[in-house]
Amino acid sequence: MQCVLVTGNLGYIGSVLTPLLVKEGYDVTGFDAGFFADAHFTRREKVSFTQIIKDIRKVEASDVQGFDAIIHLAALSDDPQEGLGKELMLAINFEATVRLARLAKEAGVKRFLFSSSCSVYGSGEGEKFVDEHSPLKPISTYAVSKVKSEEALAHMASDTFCPVLLRNATCYGISPRMRFDLVLNNLVGHAFTTGEIKILSDGTPWRPLVHIEDVARAFIALLKANAGRVCGQAFNVGQTKENYQIKELAAIIARHIPNTSINLLNTAGPDKRSYRVSCDKIAAIKEFEPQWSAERYVPLLYATLKQMNFSAKDFENNEYYTLAFYRHLGETKKITRDLYAIT
Repeated sequence: MQCVLVTGNLGYIGSVLTPLLVKEGYDVTGFDAGFFADAHFTRREKVSFTQIIKDIRKVEASDVQGFDAIIHLAALSDDPQEGLGKELMLAINFEATVRLARLAKEAGVKRFLFSSSCSVYGSGEGEKFVDEHSPLKPISTYAVSKVKSEEALAHMASDTFCPVLLRNATCYGISPRMRFDLVLNNLVGHAFTTGEIKILSDGTPWRPLVHIEDVARAFIALLKANAGRVCGQAFNVGQTKENYQIKELAAIIARHIPNTSINLLNTAGPDKRSYRVSCDKIAAIKEFEPQWSAERYVPLLYATLKQMNFSAKDFENNEYYTLAFYRHLGETKKITRDLYAIT
């Protein structure tokens, strides 16, 4: 049994990954600020693990002692406060990541799996596929924070400390901490609650997609893989065949959700975020066996929303939108402007 610390374990991916790790036989400790602890779109699986409620910026050496590996998911995905966004995001996503990794290395943690993003490719290469050797062209502060973290972690690689960089494709999937601010979940939600999919762009931008259960499987696979094959390396997480244009996603949804119309508005101008991603490198890791596709997932989410009698009002709940939820926490005096919990 290996002891694994999972940061951000109560978030969108972490809520799915944590029970899978326990079922795989790992001794799991979660480390999370706790903002989404009460999220309950679906019921959390009852598995046995230790939970630490603490801000990632306050991690101490004692928090990482005794672990064989750390899976670092904790991050800020949206700017929650106008005027503080860039500095705050870099403090949480970059500075806290490097500090955590340094403490882990000093404590003798052997493997450090970092949740990065395919957004590091930014504008991509047009119709061409980008891979782990392609130039990085981050557009958002979020993507910049991931690039900077990757660079710092790669430089920390040694014979005794194995950082691995997982560049997740755009995620989708059902989680207790559900997100409807992700493209496929969002489009399905609109189709179900309004009968219409509105596409503000021309529908041509490319997105690589990956189910959060397959992301969890990727973390477990790279946790098990021989260090010599993965140390200091980046892996695009997803499947090469699961790259879609936005208008293709809309067509898939319309096939599975009755009476859905597609309205291609083309009012937002060209979307600079467009990239097709090759995931052939991680496909060569024999422990990684993805199981999902957008085509398989859409009818499942549709059936789930139908069973829940999910309404347009439900769809607007700020709990499902990271930026709106942080704003709500601020307005209700539960967090400070720099996202520290008020106790």
